Amino acid sequence: MATYRRRRQSLSSPKPLVAFLLIASFGILFAGCSPKEEEPQPEEFTFTAEDVARFKELSNKAEAGLDSLNDEGGPRLHLEEDKDVPVLDMSMVKKYSSIRSGPAATGENLYRITNEFLNVRSAPKVTADSVDRLDQGDIVELLEFIDAAWAHIKLPNDRDGYVAQRYIAKLTSESALAEEKEKFKDRYFVDFGFLNVRKAADTHSEKLGELQGQSFVNVLSKDDVWARIPFEGKEGYVAVEYLSPFLPNFLVRQEKFTFPVLIYRASQKGVVNSLPKHIDALKQSGLRLITMRQFKDLLTQQEERDIRMEPGTVALAITGIKPENIEEISDVLRASAVKGTLFLETQHLGINGITQKQVLTLLANGHDLQSAGHTGDDLRSLTNAQVELELKQSRKILEEYTGRGVFAVSYPMGGVNARVMKLAEESGYLVGVGSGQERSFNREQLLRIPAFAISPSASAEEILGLVKGEE
Repeated sequence: MATYRRRRQSLSSPKPLVAFLLIASFGILFAGCSPKEEEPQPEEFTFTAEDVARFKELSNKAEAGLDSLNDEGGPRLHLEEDKDVPVLDMSMVKKYSSIRSGPAATGENLYRITNEFLNVRSAPKVTADSVDRLDQGDIVELLEFIDAAWAHIKLPNDRDGYVAQRYIAKLTSESALAEEKEKFKDRYFVDFGFLNVRKAADTHSEKLGELQGQSFVNVLSKDDVWARIPFEGKEGYVAVEYLSPFLPNFLVRQEKFTFPVLIYRASQKGVVNSLPKHIDALKQSGLRLITMRQFKDLLTQQEERDIRMEPGTVALAITGIKPENIEEISDVLRASAVKGTLFLETQHLGINGITQKQVLTLLANGHDLQSAGHTGDDLRSLTNAQVELELKQSRKILEEYTGRGVFAVSYPMGGVNARVMKLAEESGYLVGVGSGQERSFNREQLLRIPAFAISPSASAEEILGLVKGEE
């Protein structure tokens, strides 16, 4: 805790300095107005109400001037004890929580909303009253499919309603997908406006009735032309060409990711020399280096379709970036022709640190910029309020600098526990990177992804062994 307070004092507001200079100015002014013929007396000042008012006015102007200077170099970087928590866009929190949902969210009759929004109606028809509205990512329980077009669902508080079947998808795992499909093996639906049911497999046979479009049909047997079906307590025949197999949409959750994350600390001696050698070895082995933003894009796409991470994919991340080493790191990555994720401590951003121009240059070169907190202190040693301020302050500053959403945090010193994870989630982060010796992790670990902290002394062979899981 002492370290954290000491750092904050170093970043505190310049108000005391402004006050000192103004008081000193008043002292000089009053001293200069004393009668010349009198001997110098010990200085004593008595401020009138007008003096105090003038002092406040000058103080406010001075602070405004300092704010202006800060604005010219980017957002203010003070982390004060009484500073309000930054106001952030938290609209993605719900979606990020949905993306992170693991096996607990895949169960019997659970379906996810796949459209941007979905109206829940009082009856299975578009003209029925809307009783609720669901958002993309919401999870509902299916009661039954009314037909191929409408689904009857359960809502909170023992309510129910009807939604368009095409905008919901069954949550399932890779291992359970085949079993889920088997449940609908013999279910067909009328893929036409209506379908005549005949007494025999002949177009001239007696008509027993009609089936409405989208209605389900249980096929007892069929050939290339006719299907035998149960109909009103009897059996009848329908033309096969107007039937289609029914399957709901499936959202297959990739629950496990084999995705080694390599973290280099730029402030360690020797990193600039070892990083190019390691990158060359990884590339020559056919491994694919990506950024955390590319990983996030994959996770987002998986909410809409069944897509998997390519085998041999590795994340390259760099922390410990400071004004004195940022150019070297940028040069190394450019020379190696790779894109990396750079986790920045936002205390280093500003006119006299890492400038906005440098940040925008990194973005133009295709690099991904994410948060390493504000001060770089171990979040586990801080109070909840301090952790929240660290996470939200750094996210706010980076988003103002880059003009892009910040969704990932590298926990300083790899320090993360359940409390820190929860606060990272509440601060609007999708993923968090800690430390560990695992190449793989599960979906519910997205806020605690293990990462290999790479030593500059490690050989290229050792790096390949870590990535490939070789002893």
